[in-house]
Amino acid sequence: MSKGLSYRDAGVDIDAGDALVEAIKPFARRTMRPEVLAGIGGFGALCAIPKKFKRPVLVSGTDGVGTKLKLAFQLDKHDTVGIDLVAMSVNDVLVQGAEPLFFLDYFACGRLEQGVAAQVIKGIARGCELAGCALIGGETAEMPGMYPAGEYDLAGFCVGVVERERILDGRSIRPGDALLGLASSGPHSNGFSLIRKIMERERNEAMVGKLFAPTRIYVKPVLKVLKKVPIKGLAHITGGGLTGNVPRILPKKTRAVIRRAAWPLPEVFEWLQRAGDVAEDEMHRVFNCGIGMVAVVAAKDAKRAASALRAAGETVYEIGTIEKGSAVEPDCVVV
Repeated sequence: MSKGLSYRDAGVDIDAGDALVEAIKPFARRTMRPEVLAGIGGFGALCAIPKKFKRPVLVSGTDGVGTKLKLAFQLDKHDTVGIDLVAMSVNDVLVQGAEPLFFLDYFACGRLEQGVAAQVIKGIARGCELAGCALIGGETAEMPGMYPAGEYDLAGFCVGVVERERILDGRSIRPGDALLGLASSGPHSNGFSLIRKIMERERNEAMVGKLFAPTRIYVKPVLKVLKKVPIKGLAHITGGGLTGNVPRILPKKTRAVIRRAAWPLPEVFEWLQRAGDVAEDEMHRVFNCGIGMVAVVAAKDAKRAASALRAAGETVYEIGTIEKGSAVEPDCVVV
């Protein structure tokens, strides 16, 4: 008689999954907020809305890390992609003026390597600490045959909360307003399909660390400044670059004019453009080019907002203005 099969024979190690959950609980505990009623380990996580909000509106966001993970596999470096994962969602929630409340992750692999998964989730917890949100749950899916050996995929889900009257929707943006650019830490988590093609042409070890730098999380500094200075709109510069993301917050009949000379192009982007022979317009619609978040403020508030953001730890440049738009002109140009 043949031996009966087990789930482990099919490639799924339940014990390893259980051990991972226990291993990550200390990381998750460090992210807890007082509103969290039940977190890691249950079928669902419970979280109350903070009492300070009188007319709360929930804001949700979801994203992944994209093909930056391919670089993580090549480098066998897994401790910061979790920060990237959190950053992509919490920065998106932030642009509505929302405070990130809690975060959940989805980690999928063909075979669970507990040490690698723990590094990734430790990074997720670190990202949550930087954003001030709680890591209250997630899913680890071991799916034999779905992923190549040594590879995994990540997705993240964030819920934030904002007072209804303080939602940032860009409606008050007018011609004459100023654009403030908050510096990025590198390419963040966008454009890596092109980056990997460029690296096939010219491998530059000195640039690898700069390419892999974790996405900057803008939450705490920006929320602090929102209490002091009126910000009309925020744009997270992700896929689509500067020219694709700034228009997402603009009212009709307005356009953004960005001055390229207003900030220094970081070395990593200079190298990408040269090594890949990438056209200027393509650079601006693929990469953040050194600007990870754009804030729109009234011209009279620009210096005060920039000063407050710098005091909160950001590197800030006044990068352009809002002008009257027309049907025949692009809604965002870099000049």
